[in-house]
Amino acid sequence: MILTTGNEISGKNIREYKGIVFGEVITGINLLKDLGAELRNIFGGRSQSYEDELTNARENALKEMEERAASLGANAVIGVDVDYEVLGSDNGMLMVTVSGTAVITD
Repeated sequence: MILTTGNEISGKNIREYKGIVFGEVITGINLLKDLGAELRNIFGGRSQSYEDELTNARENALKEMEERAASLGANAVIGVDVDYEVLGSDNGMLMVTVSGTAVITD
């Protein structure tokens, strides 16, 4: 399956638009990851645990969107957009949402 942020695919003709598809993941950050990130905040540096969590959430959301597109018979998703939000009373939840238009190409 082709996923692209563009509205066309080089060398391909879009034959049919199947509709908008989404992938959503909401994940919590546990106490140990919070503690490690807080220490990085104080002493500087990158938080590998937060980066890993963000990467996993994004990959899972993209996979979910791809599966939904495939269930419509699409072989590509164009105009892919990725959004990130923090949720919860203590901002302890991360939400990754991806969306795009499922299409069938030649």
